[in-house]
Amino acid sequence: MTKIGLISDTHGFLDPAVFKHFADCDEIWHAGDFGPNVAEELAAFKPLRGVYGNIDGKEIRSLYPEHLRFNCENLDVWITHIGGYPGKYAPQVKGEMYTKPPKLFIAGHSHILKVMYDKKIDCLHINPGAAGNSGWHKVKTLIRFSVSEEKIHNLEVIEIGVR
Repeated sequence: MTKIGLISDTHGFLDPAVFKHFADCDEIWHAGDFGPNVAEELAAFKPLRGVYGNIDGKEIRSLYPEHLRFNCENLDVWITHIGGYPGKYAPQVKGEMYTKPPKLFIAGHSHILKVMYDKKIDCLHINPGAAGNSGWHKVKTLIRFSVSEEKIHNLEVIEIGVR
């Protein structure tokens, strides 16, 4: 079993609560818009996977891809920053979503927390909302879950405070 801490849209601000809530996680996954210094702090804390977002500069873009597709405990995972959501996937992912869908699709960008199942393609979609102070969201959010035997378990939404 692998315990995952999922975060997005930090925009250069890393709330100290992240370290408390992700202390028991095996990995941290970031769905883009790291902003300055966030990737370094997270990578020093736990193994980090992530994608760049639209606000990230060339340093982050040189370290993290636009799309990241991998297996975790035999679960096919795809992370991208601008991905849309079931029924309204972004043009750059839509084709592959319908021809070769992952089992878990993670996107950021909207700052809107969503956990939705896409029955049409048998895929769980997660957007962890935004954990930073920039944007229009009112509450900073994280998601924590476990993966084992191609399944997602114990998914928790965590509110870490008002922006």
